[in-house]
Parts: sequence; C-alpha cells; structure tokens
Amino acid sequence: MTDFPWLTTLGVIPLVGAVVIALLPKGAARNVRPVALAFSLLTLVVGILAATQFKTGGGHPQFQLAETHSWIPQFGVSYALGVDGMALALILMSIVLVPIALLAAWNDVPERGRREQTYFALILVVETFMIGVFAATDVFLFYVFFEAMLVPIYFLIGLYGGARRQYAAMKFLLFSLLGGLIMLVAVIALYQQGPGGDHGFLVSSLTGLHISQGTERLLFVGFFFAFAIKAPMWPVHTWLPDAATEAKPAVAVLLVAVLDKVGTFGMIRFCLQLFPDASKWATPVVIILAVISVIYGAIAAIGQNDMMRLIAYTSVSHFGLIVLGIFAVTQTSMIGSQLYMINHGFTTAALFLFVGFLIVRGKSKNITDYGGWQRTTPILGGVFLTAGLSALSLPGLNSFVSEFLVLVGTFQRYPVAAGISVTVVVLAALYILLMYKNVFTGPKQELVAAADGTLALGEGGLRPSTGITDTLFDEPEIAKEDVPDAAKVRGSAIQDLNLRERVVAGVLIAFMVVLGFFPKPALDLLRPAVTSTLQHVHVHDPAPHAGVTTDGSSK
Repeated sequence: MTDFPWLTTLGVIPLVGAVVIALLPKGAARNVRPVALAFSLLTLVVGILAATQFKTGGGHPQFQLAETHSWIPQFGVSYALGVDGMALALILMSIVLVPIALLAAWNDVPERGRREQTYFALILVVETFMIGVFAATDVFLFYVFFEAMLVPIYFLIGLYGGARRQYAAMKFLLFSLLGGLIMLVAVIALYQQGPGGDHGFLVSSLTGLHISQGTERLLFVGFFFAFAIKAPMWPVHTWLPDAATEAKPAVAVLLVAVLDKVGTFGMIRFCLQLFPDASKWATPVVIILAVISVIYGAIAAIGQNDMMRLIAYTSVSHFGLIVLGIFAVTQTSMIGSQLYMINHGFTTAALFLFVGFLIVRGKSKNITDYGGWQRTTPILGGVFLTAGLSALSLPGLNSFVSEFLVLVGTFQRYPVAAGISVTVVVLAALYILLMYKNVFTGPKQELVAAADGTLALGEGGLRPSTGITDTLFDEPEIAKEDVPDAAKVRGSAIQDLNLRERVVAGVLIAFMVVLGFFPKPALDLLRPAVTSTLQHVHVHDPAPHAGVTTDGSSK
C-alpha cells in the first residue's frame, strides 16, 4: 500500500472534480454544488486513508508517502512529493476545511449556470494547489504550486467579491507576484550552489550545502521576503485586510485559514532547513518584526467596524505569534507554532463563516448595524462566542494549547519578546468580546422598511422566526410583511441557523473542543518534524537557569 501514489491521487481528485463541474451541461446546473461537495468529501476520505499509512515516531525518513519522478531533467527539476508530520497535518486541515467551506458557500452565487460552475470549480482547483504546495519536496515544484495558487484566488476575489473586489484582487496579486519573483531568483541561485544533476532541486539535495556567508544571507532574504508577504507579517501585510474583506467568507477561509499557512510553512521547510546560519543571523530582526505584528494586528483589530476586516487583522497578530515561535527555535516554541497553524485554521474559518452567516441575515458587515441578536439568533450567537473564545485562547479550546506553548518556548530564549507578546491575551479579549457585545448583546435593533421595499436595521426590537428552517439548503431570509413604505416594522422575523449551517458550525466547534482537550495525537504527529528541523539548524534548547543562594551554591 505504501507504493501507491497517495499524494498524487489526493491532488488529482479535486482537479478532476473541477473539470467535471466545468463540463456540466447547462441543463445540469442544479448539480454543480452537490458534485463539488462530493469530490471534496472523496478527497477527504482518500486523505484519511493516506494518513493511516504515515508512521509516527523515530526511525522513519523525514518524508513519507514519497514519490519522485524526473520532470525536466535538463534543469534538474523533479516531480517529487512527500510529507512529514507538519505537511501531513496541514494537508489534512486543508481537505477538512474545503467541504466545510463549500457547504457554507452553498448560496454564494445565486445565478445558476456558468458563473456558478466557475466559482465551485475554482475552489476545487485551489484545493489541488493547496495539497501540492504542502507536499512538494522539490523546490522548483514548490514554487510552481506557490505561484499557481494566485490564479484561482485572484478570480475568486475579483469576480465574486464585494464592491472593491477588483482593487483587492489586484493588490493581492501584485504583492504575491513581487514576493514570488524575488523567490524565483533565489530558487535559481540556490540551484547553482547545489550538486546539480537530474534531481538537483530536491530539498534533500539542497540541505546542508556549504554556501558562502554573504550568498546564504541573500538567499535567505529572497525566500523569507516571499513567505513574509504570504504569511502575512508587518509591514507587508496590507493586502490581507482588503482581500479578506472583499472576498466571500468561504474564499476568505481558503485564503487566510489555509493559503497563508504556506508562508509560515515555508519559513520552517526552506528558511530554517536550507539556510541555518543565515536564519540565526536574521533572527533578531525577525523576532522584532514578529512582536510588532502581534501587537499591531491586535490593536488594529480593536479599531475596526467591519467584521471581516477585524478578523483579518486578528490573523496578522496570530501569524506574528507563529513566526515568533518558529524563530525562537526551541522544541516547545516550534511545536507550538506548528500546532498553532492547525488551530488557527479551524478558529479563523469559524469566525469568517459565522460572520458570513450573520451578514446573510443582516445585510451588513458593520458592527454598528447590529445589536441584540443573541435573543433573535441564539444558536448563531452561541457558536460565534465559542469561536471568539477560541481566538482569544480560552483554556479548554484549541488555540490555548498552541499559544501557551509558543509563549513558554519563546520565553526560554527571548524572555523580553515573550513578555511583550503575552499582552496579546488582553488585546484579544478586547477585540473579540467587544465585537460579541456590540453585535449580540448590545442595544436592540429594529427593521425599517425603505421606499424600495427592502428592510434595513434601526433601533427597536427583533424576534426569532417562528418558522422551522431545518431544510439543508434553505437560505435564511428576513421575513417581509405588508407595511407602508418607510414605516417601521417591529417584531420582524430573523431566522437562526438552518441545518446546513448547523452542520458547518458543529464540525468546526468539534475540532476546537477536541484539539483543546486532547491535542496529544496532533503533537505526536508534529514532534518528529520539529526534531528534524532543530537538527538541521544545529540548535538545542537553552539550559534551564538554576537559582543561586547567597553562599554561591546552586539551589
């Protein structure tokens, strides 16, 4: 079974699904969404089967489920795939989130036909590229997937986003292309330093090279700059709030919860492993940038009125913590960072999707347009609060374990940076709880009938819908009554989560609780990858400080 091309199969399934959707005849338009969901679930099943073939513990090669084939032998490029624990965990997170995002995006495109087919086909194409970028063990192949991801995301934002979608999509593309082009130069220069040959771009061939100090530092900067944009880190983060705000919530999930992990994944896989000495040289600057990202992202989130933009800034802060743990280079901080990448994926996906459910009902992204929705939509309010508590790292939910490990591990080597970063706990409580208070427990709102017959929110009260909306594919709507134009409508009905949305919320909350109370399987999966990285960097955990008594003896 281990000779079976698991990773190739895993990547091909969603791509085939995208082709099938694109070729569906016009009369079969109603099948687009079920077909997309079916292929994403098939990918998940195959991914779980592949994970059963992965062996944890010591004594196994760094990359398992490996496939290596000559692709462009004249240039030393291979089609090489393989996963360690970190890559496998990120792939599993990705293929879990895609069907969840598809369910949440069920009514994102109201127009049936080619436009809807394109939307769901592009999401499946993104899934293929996500699997490829985490599984690639050839540096050039990684770069191909790294850049290819830009195309479907660009169209998903530019064609289906909000009012400023074209600006946001172009900004995302230009930032990403700038980083990618600089990395391409570094990739080619790195190959020139290697042994060459038919498989000269393999990570294993480029690890442990003897490179001059100046060259290694330049190569590190080329890779790190691209990954810092993708992560994103301050000050190259500005594309993220615009892209996440204008994108559909499901697309924002793919962008922030999954694709941005490529940045922090690349820092571990390439910056630390291929350029260990340059990584040590750059660490003081990276630590400073990470701390700034942590504090800046949290403070910026507190000042946002747009909920989608607020969540985007929280991710800038969280990615700062992940980078901080990576470059603290201790066993505890690094395993915390890798676990944080997984936990952040589920938590941020939940926040984006739950805000999306709220926007469907309230027709606004602005916090000030809401208030008192806990009584009207108690289930939505409950799951939103749970996701928010996860984001602020409440003990018992998934983010607490990873954030705790990052801060404790960082304190072992950089106590000042850890001490400053721990203030994010207070800042996170502010931006999460204030948002929840103003949306769900703040002053109650009422619906106002405008001259065009639409309903807007104003002061007053709301009541829950008396109708039952447990049909899987129902789109929740605000009930409209016969009222005179511009008259105020009191007691208008707003529906709580329907069955489809409850499935989405239930799966995400389940992951938060399970990873919060029982993170051991994830930690066991990640630990060998952390050990391998530390060996490549030639760094050991600092010795614990022993107390000294007044007579000079150790305690």
